[in-house]
Amino acid sequence: MGTPKPSERKLFDPILLAPPIFVAHFLEESPTFVFWFNSHVERGITPGLFWRVNLTALVITMIVVAVEWFSHSSLSLVLVIAWFGALMFANAIFHIAGAFVDSRYVPGVATAAMLYLPYYLWLFVRGVKSRLVGVPVLIGAAVIGGIPMFAHGYLILFKGSRLF
Repeated sequence: MGTPKPSERKLFDPILLAPPIFVAHFLEESPTFVFWFNSHVERGITPGLFWRVNLTALVITMIVVAVEWFSHSSLSLVLVIAWFGALMFANAIFHIAGAFVDSRYVPGVATAAMLYLPYYLWLFVRGVKSRLVGVPVLIGAAVIGGIPMFAHGYLILFKGSRLF
């Protein structure tokens, strides 16, 4: 039982869906996110900063996926849960909360709700089923990984500020 070792993996592994899911989210939010963001925060962002942040996140995502793909260890699992806890779980909560706060569409909310949340929950359950680490460690990784995004989202939506 559990997840196969790297040498036993099939050509396709669902961890490989993470980069395309991230790109789909980016494509949904990119046309109007900077405008939306700047309507909430005095110290706004530029389209260039938006692109740099997202391209950096894509590179990190690909590194995390590669580490998990090649090592499939307890450490790589914790890394996956922590990174995607920020990138997907906390970011999805931010977009959904933003839609409630604004009572309207927030750029990125559709992919956040339909892709990020289900995919992250699937990753988390897969991690639990692997038994590589205990559930408290996975929960801790998700919370610690998500803290910067949760803080950033709170500042944007409720304080008109930003973390970075």
